[in-house]
Amino acid sequence: MPDHGISTTIRSGDSDAGQRLDRVLAVHLPAFSRTRLKHLITTGLVTQDGTVLRDPSLRVKSDQKFVVILPQIEDAVSAAQPLALDIRFEDAHLIVIDKPAGMVVHPAPGNPAGTLVNALLAHCGAGLSGIGGVRRPGIVHRLDKDTSGLMVVAKTETAHTALSRDFAARRIERAYSAFVWGVPIPPAGEIAGNIGRSPVNRKKMAVVGPGKGKPALTRYRVERAFKAQAARVECRLATGRTHQIRVHLAYIGHPLVGDPVYCSRAGRVVARANPTRDRIAALSRQALHARLLGFVHPCDSRYLQFESPLPTDLRELSESLERL
Repeated sequence: MPDHGISTTIRSGDSDAGQRLDRVLAVHLPAFSRTRLKHLITTGLVTQDGTVLRDPSLRVKSDQKFVVILPQIEDAVSAAQPLALDIRFEDAHLIVIDKPAGMVVHPAPGNPAGTLVNALLAHCGAGLSGIGGVRRPGIVHRLDKDTSGLMVVAKTETAHTALSRDFAARRIERAYSAFVWGVPIPPAGEIAGNIGRSPVNRKKMAVVGPGKGKPALTRYRVERAFKAQAARVECRLATGRTHQIRVHLAYIGHPLVGDPVYCSRAGRVVARANPTRDRIAALSRQALHARLLGFVHPCDSRYLQFESPLPTDLRELSESLERL
């Protein structure tokens, strides 16, 4: 068992008897999410009487002593970088950011630096390191690199746990502005379809058959039609799958303007056929913006709601589409 980190000792009581190990630890360590505790168990950081335990479903008996090793902050792989942040709200528990298009949320192969996490570590200090995990500190949800808009980030373990639960329970209000090719019919509705890896191109996501992928539901409403050739659509997520809005809108035949991955051939034909095609083609990313974010504050129960106006590139796109 690794000897680095800070150890804490838990002793089970009568009420813990018969419960899963990860559940018992979550009760005794309420500042940590059950997901994180499960990870600590499977990586060998929990012992009972000197024996390493690796099964989160192990049934606990009364009056057992468990030692949990919490990794040191130094295990974080991300470095602090003083990058500009558009902060919409901040207190001791969380921070709301208006993320620009082009910024990756957390370091990954190919994007080791210059990410939102790097900027947050510089802004928030060492206290953010390790919150919710060392690789993605504070992150409870993500936006694609080229999707702009609002994100909430946890600054404490308690806030991370509560916000993660609210996202999982679909208690977070999120609305996106999307510019699509064509005008969806009906003008309001739901798009349901499991999302998983495309069987044709493993680098893409796709709507897949029953029993495959993960369930996904997107609600949409046409806000403005640009003749019959394009539309601005509001999308609200009932689930949060990878590329969900992009995949679902492409699935019903209305891909996002500027989407380099999911845009259809028909959309490119429409773009080439219009006098404003040069300005439309100049858009260097998918036309998707997370414009609204609402949630209950995890520590004082206030309801907080934020709105973000369209960034400059999408405002210019809208003006170009008006001239179609």
